[in-house]
Amino acid sequence: MPKDDLAARVAALEEAVARLTAAAAPTTPPAPSAPGTFWALEGLRDRLPAEAETGAVLFTGTVDLPTGEHYDWQLARPVDDLLGTDWSAHAGTLAALGHPVRLLLLRQVLLGTRTAAELAEQEGLGTTGQLYHHLRQLVGAGWLRSSSRGHYTVPAERVVPLLTILSGAIR
Repeated sequence: MPKDDLAARVAALEEAVARLTAAAAPTTPPAPSAPGTFWALEGLRDRLPAEAETGAVLFTGTVDLPTGEHYDWQLARPVDDLLGTDWSAHAGTLAALGHPVRLLLLRQVLLGTRTAAELAEQEGLGTTGQLYHHLRQLVGAGWLRSSSRGHYTVPAERVVPLLTILSGAIR
């Protein structure tokens, strides 16, 4: 290919990219958020200590379950603390959520199915042995608590974090 043809093609491509970029660029800056839109974020910023240079992460929730239980919960963590933590130390807690049957179990427990016998009647949870394997994994990771033999609950301090993780995963 002659140099002139290559140079002409490159110039044409550059011009086309410039036109596309100009067409995609906003002509006016985005409007500022309406007051109160980021009320939780504004509250977090107001409470950040001066030494929290990189910011913080906040999650909070108020939850009424079909069982009548009510939970109000919040947690804020400085970003420096989160980035300075060995995440691999928490792999087991997160891995326990990485199985479809365990997620189904957690959902069923939050909806009110609390005993192993009731859970065993649900579709898609496998054999009794498989069910108990998954229940042990969730109890070991702290996502479930066995309050009496064969009776399971999601600990109060785990309800909002669990729903927060799911909120982040659902697109």
